[in-house]
Amino acid sequence: MKMTQVAHLSKNKKINCNDFLTPKQAATFASEYLGKNVTSNNIIYLLNYGKIANHSTNPKENLIDKNELKAYYDTSIKSKQDLAHPLSFANFKEAQTTKHIHRLHPYKGKFIPQLVEYFLDSHADFLKEDVFFHKNDIVLDPFCGSGTTLCVANELGMHAIGVDISHFNTLLSNAKIKNYDLQALATQINTLIKILENHISQTKIIEFENTLNTELSLFNQKYFPNKDFKRAVALKNIDEKTYSAQKLQEFLPIYENLIKQFDINIHTNTEGNFFEKWYFDSIKQEILLLKNEILKADKDIQDILMIILSRTARSCRATTHSDLATLTQPINKAYYCSKHGRICKPLFSVIKWFKSYSNDTLKRLKEFNALKTNTFQICLNGDSTNINLKENLQDGNFQSLLEKQKIAGIFSSPPYVGLIDYHEQHAYAYDIFDLKRKDEYEIGSLSEGQSKNAQEKYVNKIADVLLNAKPFLKQDYNIFLVANDKFNLYEKIAKKANMQIIKRYDRAVINRSEKDKNKYSESIFHLKELK
Repeated sequence: MKMTQVAHLSKNKKINCNDFLTPKQAATFASEYLGKNVTSNNIIYLLNYGKIANHSTNPKENLIDKNELKAYYDTSIKSKQDLAHPLSFANFKEAQTTKHIHRLHPYKGKFIPQLVEYFLDSHADFLKEDVFFHKNDIVLDPFCGSGTTLCVANELGMHAIGVDISHFNTLLSNAKIKNYDLQALATQINTLIKILENHISQTKIIEFENTLNTELSLFNQKYFPNKDFKRAVALKNIDEKTYSAQKLQEFLPIYENLIKQFDINIHTNTEGNFFEKWYFDSIKQEILLLKNEILKADKDIQDILMIILSRTARSCRATTHSDLATLTQPINKAYYCSKHGRICKPLFSVIKWFKSYSNDTLKRLKEFNALKTNTFQICLNGDSTNINLKENLQDGNFQSLLEKQKIAGIFSSPPYVGLIDYHEQHAYAYDIFDLKRKDEYEIGSLSEGQSKNAQEKYVNKIADVLLNAKPFLKQDYNIFLVANDKFNLYEKIAKKANMQIIKRYDRAVINRSEKDKNKYSESIFHLKELK
């Protein structure tokens, strides 16, 4: 099918005029139909990605067929039963589930803050009967991850201790809850940007990317018109794989000629470490320049600058947009992007992302500052199976508080069995900042698999973590562990730790902290001491 035909694919259907809705009207209808908040932007997203058609003949307007929208939700949305469940948090938009510092850096497997708030906040506006924690309590997260529990505890006026075996996770968690001089941070960021801009001005990268972007834009406008192409694919009126492969072959000579013209090195060392394998020379030079300048900066702000650079580095790997979270192989050519429905290219400079993430970080830190309480939070880098929490606290006042009132309980999400290699997901940061890896101490790592032996080892290790925490817990503690227990291991874990599961909360995971289409369910196990 020719693309000149694509623009009219959805215009031929005869529909009653009463079924046409503007995006605002469609959002109102969808909100009532689903029982959750749907915005006009949500509707526009569906239009832009071809999930529903624009039936307006005016290119400046959008008209949605109500029946088509209803059919889309009927076939794609989670069940209304899932949406109505209080622990689905379906009424929260993504901007709320990733509010302020909860999106400082991508992290696989983190839970949304609303889940933590449900169990920690005694005044939360949720449908719950029991209160488990109170203001000024100490909460422990022995699998701290990206620090969500620590951040929520701070906002609720509680103290919190986190533990994580990953050096990067510890860095990220502590950077989130630290107090910064935001003006000094902004000044240092501006200095770094000027240094980077000066470096880039002495290369051919800017002229090359501007030329390449112009060629890409013209090509995509002609062969992959926005909305219409994606809609044609969605309706199966065009073979996306065949068509995109054909057009990519037409564009590649343009790309390759520009690479030669500007003498751009697109080779990576596939036998080297992660940093050498996944980055072009131009990107590596810029990252290392920024890293060295960060190490010269005030030590009080080095950690947050490292997080900004790490986030930037993650987005600038030589991979496709759709493979950003699950890398397959380095790519050094233009490619058809199934995510955006057009020809895209790899990145050759970090400047755009470093600026964007710097501004975003300053904004999020400022938002969190307005909510922060004067309480203690820290993430300790160590092994949760044997760490001495009191001895590793650096603050004497926090040590005294721990000794005086002990820990009220735990809220944590242990690693799932054989699902994620937690060090490997941030391998770029370990290489860039020369951080020490402790992969061998990970519990339930992907590399260990899901065999019976792996499951048994997992049970013993999680139980060891709980037993190690006991001396620091109050007598009537409450422990909440978030897990997808498809192997039915948590009854065994509780028994080995001389605990009992007194309640299990099951929920469908609808809102994710990262965009992910995969549907799954998880449980929150409430454990107490075995009587």
